[in-house]
Amino acid sequence: MRVLGNILWIICGGLLSAISWWCAGIIWCITIVGIPIGIQCFKLSSISLNPFGKDIVDEGGVVSFLLNVLWFLISGLALASANFLIGCILCVTIVGIPFGKQFFKIARLSLSPFGAKVVRKEIF
Repeated sequence: MRVLGNILWIICGGLLSAISWWCAGIIWCITIVGIPIGIQCFKLSSISLNPFGKDIVDEGGVVSFLLNVLWFLISGLALASANFLIGCILCVTIVGIPFGKQFFKIARLSLSPFGAKVVRKEIF
């Protein structure tokens, strides 16, 4: 079921979300100082390609908080707004609600990606 959900996800906007993460990563990597932030963008783009069966765990500290403040001001607000808007549009229909919830999860991650870890959900 996860595989089918992830395939439909890519068609319903997941690819756009991943491309926006990649673009943010490329822009951050242009500067020498922003390379660690750009690498984090590339890592987190994986959840934009296949979010079903994955969850986000926060493990942040002081350095993560400072990076999240910088991220929020430069890139985070734009990515979070776009993901939130797409999630709202998808939640208008009953069929799109599961996809909208995944966009809301990615919007939350877009606000503070540093200190966040993507883990697979366990199936019992």
